[in-house]
Amino acid sequence: MIMNISKLPIKNLPESERPYEKCQKLGVKALSDAELLAVIIKTGTKNIRSTELALHILNLCAQKGGLSGLCHLTLSDLQKVKGIGKVKAIQVLCAAELSIRISASAAAGKLNFNRPDTIAAYYMEEMRHYTQEHLMLMMFDTKNRLIKDCLMFKGTVNAAMINPREIFIEALKHDAVSIVLVHNHPSGDPAPSTEDIKVTRTMAHAGRLIGIQLLDHLIIGDHRYESLARYLAEN
Repeated sequence: MIMNISKLPIKNLPESERPYEKCQKLGVKALSDAELLAVIIKTGTKNIRSTELALHILNLCAQKGGLSGLCHLTLSDLQKVKGIGKVKAIQVLCAAELSIRISASAAAGKLNFNRPDTIAAYYMEEMRHYTQEHLMLMMFDTKNRLIKDCLMFKGTVNAAMINPREIFIEALKHDAVSIVLVHNHPSGDPAPSTEDIKVTRTMAHAGRLIGIQLLDHLIIGDHRYESLARYLAEN
């Protein structure tokens, strides 16, 4: 009689098929995406192994653009998977959030405010997943050190919606001498729109009037970015 491995619980599988044992013997890199996720989920249900649950979750991710789609899933999305309750759903969401924070932490060590690529890398993993536009304000002191960054706006970033007064009040509150704006394009394409250019020019002009320099305005796409300072200098 041929044994049907797909029907066996994890504890009855050959060691080479068990994520924990496989990781211990071969290292974490030997695990597939489903096996990594199965370790996070920990246990399956009476009739569904943790690796099968993981595959169902990865199928949801595929509908949202691949493995990175894990960061787009909601508690409700995950709980629609048979065998995934609130606890397992929260475990998966926390793992996704941890991956975003690890990426930002690694990028923070290379942050150089004279290099737009390092700023883009710092925000990339978080902002590229947003389904709405977010506008971040970075504020710097006289030695070009970051004082603080904060979310200034969520929604459509255009000249009609963005109030330069609010941004510069925040900058003055923290004694900033220069600022950088960062916002995302949910489409994944960082090419600047007419409104992006208009916002940048308006902010640069307002900054000159009150003595706070706009160093750059970065647009974050999907693993791509655009520096408006560079773009306007070249066009």
